[in-house]
Amino acid sequence: MKKVGILHGQENAFPNALIESINSRQMGVIAEQVKIDKFIQGHPSGYDVIIDRISHDVPFYRAWVKNAAAFGTAVINNPFWWSADEKFFNNCLATKIGVPVPKTVILPSKDLPQDTSSESFSNLAYPLDWEGIFKYVGFPAYMKPFAGGGWKNVYQLNSMEEFFEKHAETEQLVMMLQEEIKFDEYYRCYCIGGKYVRIMPYEPRNPHHLRYVADFKPSPERYRLMEAIVLRICRYLGYDFNTVELALRDGVPYAIDFCNPAPDADVNSVGQANFDWVVETAANYAIEKAMEHKDDVDNLSWGTYVKNSVNKEKLY
Repeated sequence: MKKVGILHGQENAFPNALIESINSRQMGVIAEQVKIDKFIQGHPSGYDVIIDRISHDVPFYRAWVKNAAAFGTAVINNPFWWSADEKFFNNCLATKIGVPVPKTVILPSKDLPQDTSSESFSNLAYPLDWEGIFKYVGFPAYMKPFAGGGWKNVYQLNSMEEFFEKHAETEQLVMMLQEEIKFDEYYRCYCIGGKYVRIMPYEPRNPHHLRYVADFKPSPERYRLMEAIVLRICRYLGYDFNTVELALRDGVPYAIDFCNPAPDADVNSVGQANFDWVVETAANYAIEKAMEHKDDVDNLSWGTYVKNSVNKEKLY
């Protein structure tokens, strides 16, 4: 009997529905909530697949899923890649694979990081070329943490003066300054397994509980274009479970936010139809991964970016 574990925190609706969906199939795969009563180095987790919804917030869990992955568990998403990844680097990679993204720069933190001094930044030119930065990005712009999420510490800025005022509030956070894409349409897209895509009209300017209430209707050609971009991003990064946000300006889809490997799946925000799709698709994929699982080998998903790097090393 193959076993799937769901690792989660306060979230209940999606994990419980996922467990119920997997167990109802009676396909030789059982699912349950992960229970950890001790954590000993080098011990297998006992799960063929773990769907990780919480370790980004709990370092203890992150250590545990890495150990599980090292001993053969297929963790969704790969905890080693997720630990190394962040939003600014994603933007850099997007430019490499021809995906349109907003003009973006990264900024040193306003306050010195703990246990550093001004000498720690001897390679950084002061003052920064603010004129060049503002000319490149333009206003209005968004400022957000380079590795953040959940719309925390996000600022909409309309001028240089407003930038300096708000940047002073960010303390030790490393921020990105990003061009605002004034969009005609906006979509949030689930991607599961690097092959299953659901494109959802989304209105980020609405209150949170109404953001999926939008009447954008893409043409078949535009739908295929967005689907291709979503698949290209997720396959390149290697995410099994992600959401990609696309803002359409003059018909061009710009990838705004595409590092969400524990994306919102709450029925009260995404709506019943989207919730049903993500539960059923995640269940299908978890069963697929469990059936493919092989003992004592690496069962993680590694994206094209990492695979290409490894293959290049083999040439030498």
